[in-house]
Amino acid sequence: MPQHTPDAEPGRNRRNFHRSRYDRYRGGPDPLAPPLDLREALDEIGADVMAGSSPRRAIRELLRRGMPGMRGLDELRERINRRRNEMLRNRNLDGTFQEIRELLDRAVLEERKQLARDLDDDARFAEMQLGNLPPSTAAAVNELGEYQWRSAQAREDFEKIRDLLGRELLEQRFAGMKEALEGADENDRQAITDMLADLNELLAKHNRGEDTTDEFAEFMDKHGQFFPENPRNTDELVESLARRSAAAQQFYNSLSPEQRAELDQLSQQAFGSPDLMAALAGVDDQLRLARPDLDWNGSQGFSGDQPMGLGEAAAAMADLAELDQLSEAMSQQYAGADLADIDLEALARQLGDDAAVDARTLAELEKALRDQGYFERGADGELRLSPKAMRQLGQSVLADIAERLTGRGERSTRLSGRLGEPTGATREWAFGDTEPWDVSRTITNAVLREAGAGGFVPGSGVAIDVGDVEITETEARSQAAVVLLVDTSFSMEMEGRWTPMKRTAIALNHLISTRFRTDELAVIAFGREARTIDVGELAGLSPRMEQGTNLHHALLLAQRHLRRFPHATPVVLIVTDGEPTAHLDPSGEPFFFYPPHPQTIGLTVAELDHVARMGAQVTIFRLGDDPGLAMFIDRVARRIGGRVVAPDVDGLGAAVVGDYLRGRRGR
Repeated sequence: MPQHTPDAEPGRNRRNFHRSRYDRYRGGPDPLAPPLDLREALDEIGADVMAGSSPRRAIRELLRRGMPGMRGLDELRERINRRRNEMLRNRNLDGTFQEIRELLDRAVLEERKQLARDLDDDARFAEMQLGNLPPSTAAAVNELGEYQWRSAQAREDFEKIRDLLGRELLEQRFAGMKEALEGADENDRQAITDMLADLNELLAKHNRGEDTTDEFAEFMDKHGQFFPENPRNTDELVESLARRSAAAQQFYNSLSPEQRAELDQLSQQAFGSPDLMAALAGVDDQLRLARPDLDWNGSQGFSGDQPMGLGEAAAAMADLAELDQLSEAMSQQYAGADLADIDLEALARQLGDDAAVDARTLAELEKALRDQGYFERGADGELRLSPKAMRQLGQSVLADIAERLTGRGERSTRLSGRLGEPTGATREWAFGDTEPWDVSRTITNAVLREAGAGGFVPGSGVAIDVGDVEITETEARSQAAVVLLVDTSFSMEMEGRWTPMKRTAIALNHLISTRFRTDELAVIAFGREARTIDVGELAGLSPRMEQGTNLHHALLLAQRHLRRFPHATPVVLIVTDGEPTAHLDPSGEPFFFYPPHPQTIGLTVAELDHVARMGAQVTIFRLGDDPGLAMFIDRVARRIGGRVVAPDVDGLGAAVVGDYLRGRRGR
C-alpha cells in the first residue's frame, strides 16, 4: 500500500512533495481480488453430479480439490502434514541435556585447573571426588549440588545449570520466560514463586466452580507481566496455560526412559531448590483437572539432528498438536464437520497468511453456493440441484456444445429464430444479429444513458450508441413435440457414455426452454424399464448394475407425449449403445433376455412403426461399434425413413442439438 512522506525541505518543487512507497499487502484477503466465480464452481459440481456423485459429495469434492488460483483442503492438509513430518524428522529432544552436559564439563574442567594449582590435601580429595563423578549427567549434577567450588568460573558455570533448568521448566508452561529470566536474581525468583502460589489458588477456586472475577483481576494486577497474551478472564488464562502444560507433558512422554530419569533428577536442581518443580506440578494438576479433554497422554517421535531445549520442545509439541487439529479439521471426515471449524489464526501461524486466505475463501464459496439457492432438498430429503442451478448448468453445457457447432459451420444456438413471430422479448444487439430493432427500447436506453451522464438536453435530439440497441427476439411459427430417449443401461456407464448422455439432455432442455419455448420436450430414460424423467433428476441419476435396454417401453411413453400435442410436429431422438434386450410383457412387467429375443425385437420394431405412422421425425444416435446394434439400427432406419448418426462420445451433445436445430429449420 502507498505510504506518503512529506519532503524535509519545504522549499523544494511541489512535484516532489509526496513520495509513495509500495509494499506487499498484508491485511488479509486481497481487496482487489475478483469475486468468487460461482459459475465455474457450479460447472465443476454439475460435472461430478452428472458422473454419479450426490450434490453433497460434489460440494465436498470441490472443496477438497479447490479451483484454479485457490488451493483446496487436500493441498492445505498435505502442507500441514509435510510441516509436521519435517519437524519430527529434523528435531530431537536432547537440546537441554546437551547444554547441561557442556556446562557441567566446562565447570569440572575449570575446577580441575584450579585444583592443580592448589597444593593442600583438601585439593587432592576434591580431585578424587571429581574423578569419581557418576557418568549420568543428572547424578553428577546432584552430587555436585553441595560441592564447595574453588574456581569462580566453575561456580558460575554450575549456577548456569541451575538457572537454565529453572528457566527451561518455566518456559515450557509460560511463553517467553527463558529470555525474561536470563540473569535473574533472588528477587526475580521469589516473584516467580509468589506467582505460582497465587496461580495455584486461583486455579483451585476456578475448578471448584466458584466465581473468580475479582481474584483474576487482582492476580493480573500483581503478576500480569508474566502473561503477555493478556487473558481477559480465568477461562482464557486456563486455555492458554493448559495447552502449554499438556504440551510439556507430551514432551515428557516422548522422552526415553533414561531421559525421563535424567530430567526427574535434574528438575530438583532448578534454581537450586526442588520448590519450583513442586509448584509447577501443582499448576499442572490443576490445569489437567480444568481441561481433561486435552491430550495429556500423547507422545511424538522426534528423530532429527537439531536439538531443542525443554521450552522449545514444549512449543514444538504445541505446534504439533495444533497441526494435528488443523489436519483433522481439513479432513472434514468427522460427524458435524464444518469449514468454520478451521482455526484461521492457527493456520496462518503454521502455514502463512496465504493458506488462511485460501481456507477462508473455500468457506465463503461453500456458503455462497448454499445461500444463493443452487441446492434444494427433494421429497426424499436428499440434497439436489435446484432449478436455478440446472439453468446455470444448462447454459454452460449448451455454450460448450455451441462452440462445437459453430466450429463445424452450424448456426449459433443463441439465435432464437429468423423471420418468425416476435416472442415479446428483447435482447442487446450483438454482431451478426439480423433481427429487427426494438425502436422504443433503443431510444429509451439512449435517453437514460445521456440523462445519467448529465448530457441530455430536451429538444436537442438523442445520440444512439451501439450499446443502446436492443433487438426483437423471434421464433419459428411451428411447434414441435420433442422426445429425447436416453439409454441408462449399465453399459453406458461401463463405456464412459453416462456423463455425455446427461450433458446432451441438459443442453437440449436448456435450448428448448430458453430459445424455443413453444416446443414441448420430454426426456425418457430407459434401462430394464423406462420412465419419463425430469432433467434435474436425470442430472443426479446414479448408474445401477442393471442389465436391459427396454426401447419398447420407452417408445410407448414417447407416443403418450406425442399424443398430448396433436397439432405439433413430432420429433423423436434416440440415444443408445445397445440392441433392445428387454420389453414389457402383457402384465406390464419387464422381460429381459440376452442375446436379444425375437419377441423383444418384434415388439420394438412395431412401436417404431407406430411412431413413424404418427409422422415423427426419428433420429437414432448410435454409440459404440457393436455390429449387432449397427445392423439393427440401419434396418429400422430404412424401414421407417429415419436418420442414423454415429457420433463419438465427446460429439454426442453437438450431434443431438445440431440435429434438432436442422430439423427445426426444415419445419
